[in-house]
Amino acid sequence: MRGRVAGLAGLAALVLGGCMVGPDYAKPSVPMTPTYKEADGWKVAQPSDSLPRGRWWEIFEDPELHALEERIPANQNLKIAEARLSAARAMVRLNRAALFPTISTSVGASSVRESANQPFLSPTAKLGSSGDFLLSLDMSYEIDLWGRIRRTVAAAREEAQATQADLETARLSLQAELAMDYFELRAADAQKQLLDETVKAFEAALTLTMNRFQGGAAPKSDVAQAQTQLDTTRAQATDITVQRAQFEHAIATLIGEPPATFSLPPRPLAAGPPDVPVGIPSHLLERRPDIAASERRVAEANEQIGIAKAAYFPALVLNASVGFEGSSFGNVLNASSLLWAVGATITQTVFDGGRRHAASDIARAGYDATVAAYRQTTLSAFQQVEDNLAALRILEQESQQQRRAVESAQESLRLFTNRYRGGVDNYLQVITAQTVTLTNQRTEIDILRRRMDASVLLVKALGGSWDVAALTKSKE
Repeated sequence: MRGRVAGLAGLAALVLGGCMVGPDYAKPSVPMTPTYKEADGWKVAQPSDSLPRGRWWEIFEDPELHALEERIPANQNLKIAEARLSAARAMVRLNRAALFPTISTSVGASSVRESANQPFLSPTAKLGSSGDFLLSLDMSYEIDLWGRIRRTVAAAREEAQATQADLETARLSLQAELAMDYFELRAADAQKQLLDETVKAFEAALTLTMNRFQGGAAPKSDVAQAQTQLDTTRAQATDITVQRAQFEHAIATLIGEPPATFSLPPRPLAAGPPDVPVGIPSHLLERRPDIAASERRVAEANEQIGIAKAAYFPALVLNASVGFEGSSFGNVLNASSLLWAVGATITQTVFDGGRRHAASDIARAGYDATVAAYRQTTLSAFQQVEDNLAALRILEQESQQQRRAVESAQESLRLFTNRYRGGVDNYLQVITAQTVTLTNQRTEIDILRRRMDASVLLVKALGGSWDVAALTKSKE
């Protein structure tokens, strides 16, 4: 009979444990378009239609950049994100433990001597002392009737997946920041090379004006103007080294190395940006880790609604204890010293002044907020893709226009220099042509830098080489 009762009780607990209150999760809808607005006329990468798996920076075909990106795991901010992921996964295990009974054991010994000065003590009472030895095993178990514990575990699991996506967002951001700093540094190298070459050209121009002045063919003002132009350009060449040093220091910090021990040899930026595969907007939902993190937090908020609703229902807790209690070490393990207790407690809140209702409203408001944050994250992702597609398209046109401007300025400088040598024009025309040429050359380098940065930002906006399927591989 006892076995049957125990079996029925276990079956009832199993059946009741399958009940869950609260809403089932449904992935919220987001604003969506079939294609990107700025993708019209965009050159699709060939022959591959996807980024390199795990190493998206390889599309830039720069061995130095590749070597630097491989050192990103040493970044300290990335290690912080990894530690947060470990904590989130541990929280899943912490909440999952509530699905199982809590069993504890205790061993105790005590000795009591009664006081003769106890209050309200009868004069005829007999005083004495006693000893007690206790060995017990205790169990407490809350049956998850309404799914509160299971929803708590599910919420922790959703947060762990969101934290994993946060880690990938941090990794992608650091990789993109490193790539941009690298191209900024290489653009500074290109500016420095241009300015150094211009200094040499202006030294030759200064020599020309001095020779003409000494021959009486040019006024001293020409020499002063040539000297000013040369000194100004030298100052610009020196100033650009400040930017380069700062970018070099930033790269060292990103890869977890002290700036004093890190250096990169100069190498001017020359190659243009690669063709980046864009895909369609719906793919963005699967490739952006920040979108995945936001969506997982919507699922977590949905679980919080169920947890708040479960508070309206009674809680059932089973308690059991078994052990031995004796007056001495000699009899504590005797059969007559055996003790046990089994019981169940059902607790139902009758009045709480609206606390549960408020908690439910808080959970629903939190859910609405996470849904809005999810949709806003998606909209921001679409904007970032469109922004950088537009930047690349427009900057490519500007680059072609700027190349023609540089060629025209160089031709103008050549003509004015020859006319000055022939005594046809004054040196002011040469100075103006020199300034225009240098400005256009520096602008051309800057446009190339902006195109490289836009390429990196486009890859980042597309989620790099990450995919939402990676979340299913995590183990908490």
